[in-house]
Amino acid sequence: MPSRLRLLFSSTAVRLSALYILLFALCAAFLVFYVTALSERLLNQQTRDAVLQEVNDVQRVYERGGINPLLRMMERRARQPGASLYVIAGPNGEILGGNVASVQPGVFDNEGWTEFPFTYERYSESGDSVKHLATANIFVLDNGLRILVGRDLGEPTKFRLLVRSALMVALAIMGGGALIIWFAIGQNALKRLDRMSAATKKIMAGDLSQRLPEGRSGDEFDRLSGSLNAMLGRIEKLNEGLRQVSDNIAHDLKTPLTRLRNRAADALDDPDDNKRRAALEGIIAESDQLIRTFNALLMISRVEAGSIAAEMTDVDISAIAEDSAELYEPVADEEGLTLTAAIEPGLVVQGNRELIGQALTNLIDNAIKYSAGHDGEKRLVVKLGRSEEGIILSVADTGPGVPAEKRAEVIKRFVRLDESRSKPGTGLGLSLVEAVMELHSGELRLSDTDPGNPASPGLTVSMVFPASKP
Repeated sequence: MPSRLRLLFSSTAVRLSALYILLFALCAAFLVFYVTALSERLLNQQTRDAVLQEVNDVQRVYERGGINPLLRMMERRARQPGASLYVIAGPNGEILGGNVASVQPGVFDNEGWTEFPFTYERYSESGDSVKHLATANIFVLDNGLRILVGRDLGEPTKFRLLVRSALMVALAIMGGGALIIWFAIGQNALKRLDRMSAATKKIMAGDLSQRLPEGRSGDEFDRLSGSLNAMLGRIEKLNEGLRQVSDNIAHDLKTPLTRLRNRAADALDDPDDNKRRAALEGIIAESDQLIRTFNALLMISRVEAGSIAAEMTDVDISAIAEDSAELYEPVADEEGLTLTAAIEPGLVVQGNRELIGQALTNLIDNAIKYSAGHDGEKRLVVKLGRSEEGIILSVADTGPGVPAEKRAEVIKRFVRLDESRSKPGTGLGLSLVEAVMELHSGELRLSDTDPGNPASPGLTVSMVFPASKP
């Protein structure tokens, strides 16, 4: 438990919460003393105002009628419930009358307000005297008699203590509640961090399929977990791609390298110069194909690493589509295909012209390659237009198509439906297109060109780019 508490107090959130609680406690304590002092000042002011009003009344009665009306007035008021202090004293301070048995010595020495509250004894109903605290105003009559009019401070003192006690209790309740909430929040945060730490240990152990836990509150922990999970997903995908590349390189490049070695050995042993030349030309062709494969791998790696993201500019994708269609139209004619283009002019996307052009030519080249040897209608359509989803650039053919269950596979590197490898290619074309679309925050889609024709459904590959400028 002590170690867990140390871990709890080492949390930044918990330390900040403790700092806020301390600040709250200081502010609350200041508020308590400020409110009680303000209440005391207001009560004292009210007491002084009430005493001054009574002093004025007494002085007016004395000025109008003399000593006898004054004595009657003071006697009448002194008998009322909750009466103020009324005292008549001689020049030497001896009490001659009133509702007070005795006062603190020295009270009658000065006129005006008493400098400090003083103690006095008032007659009780049983004849006993009880000490109280009071404040008073003293004035002297023409004949030397001293008149004291004051107020007992018992009720204001009780009220002040009551206010202070209530504020202290409220402060204690709020402080206790804040501590409980702070501890509960700290414990919850610590548990979430423990779960994140456990998932992180599994990830560091090599299990990249693990993800950090996410709640439904949408707080900073959830946002951090979401960002890290997205990063882990990206890392897992890259690692999976690297593993596939390693496996596929070992499988797909071993055969051509072995063939190169055998051809070189045969050319070395063949005395016929013409055959040796033909073998060397075949070796060069195989080497060129290997170089193209490695160039494609390097291009995919650059795209997936985001090293080309800084080269993104406004690109006229309509011009790219028109140029590509025009470039491949003679090639399609030679293969017996009819290539048509339906391109909306003036469409612009934020992207890399070279990569978009490379992706489109890969799609057109694949469509020509797999449609040329297929029986039936041979038609190829390059289409570009705007939709609610963004800008869609598609290449549709009338070839054999790709079964729906294998569409996710053909996008992977070195995967080819032509198991016999009878057609030229590396199996990297669609992988490059997918990498390009991820770089452009777009989407690659595969669908049937003619779903109603099971014998020749064809394949439509669409590149969906996000919202663009007109």
